[in-house]
Amino acid sequence: MAKNAAEPRTAARRPLLQLTGVSRSYGEREVLHPVSLSLAAGECVALLGHNGSGKSTLLRVAAGRDAPSKGTVVFDGIPMDENDPRVRARVAVVGDTVACYPDLTVREHLLLVAVAHGVADASDWVSQVLDGRMLTERADALPSALSSGQMQALLLACALVRPRDLLLLDEPEQRLDPDARRHLADLLKAELADGVAVLLVTHHTDLALDVADRVVVLEDGKILKQGATRKVLAADLAARTAAGSAGAR
Repeated sequence: MAKNAAEPRTAARRPLLQLTGVSRSYGEREVLHPVSLSLAAGECVALLGHNGSGKSTLLRVAAGRDAPSKGTVVFDGIPMDENDPRVRARVAVVGDTVACYPDLTVREHLLLVAVAHGVADASDWVSQVLDGRMLTERADALPSALSSGQMQALLLACALVRPRDLLLLDEPEQRLDPDARRHLADLLKAELADGVAVLLVTHHTDLALDVADRVVVLEDGKILKQGATRKVLAADLAARTAAGSAGAR
């Protein structure tokens, strides 16, 4: 039986990702105040907050894309640096920018990623990921021919077609329709069941309630509240339950 997101999956597990007192400043402006956060294998932590609250900044620092102004980020015992081959081999990131080769098809993008990471039977695995992200019919399309939702699906597929122990996602639900968002939730649950650690930036509390063990709510670069998902988002959960009950009548 699948575990409820409210039930901790990480008892007695050591952190895979450890952020200790990290902050980020640009000049004299501190956009992220000191934050400490740990994430274990098979655990999902969701970062919530309004635009400009510091969610994406925290994710970029966690990914090693931005160096913290203060504090440390450690991945499985080594300093987090996206240029370190040991990190790149095990950490997959879906960021807030679109980076594609305009002359490569969807399938060719995925094959490039899979082969670069030494994936065995790359063609077969790419076909599975295309099917899982509902991109099979667009496999031979160029990025310029994709809808915004299909482009988002391609970015996710690029992360899923390679090995990973840590998955960092910046609003993966954006531009997805409700059915695709539900499919995304199922996909993330499968990742967690396989032992992948997931750090997720999202605006959708429904997605956090479905998949996250813990949430961190940010405001103006500071932690507003944090803790077990259903405890922190109790009001959202109550509203969701009431809406479901009303719809069933």
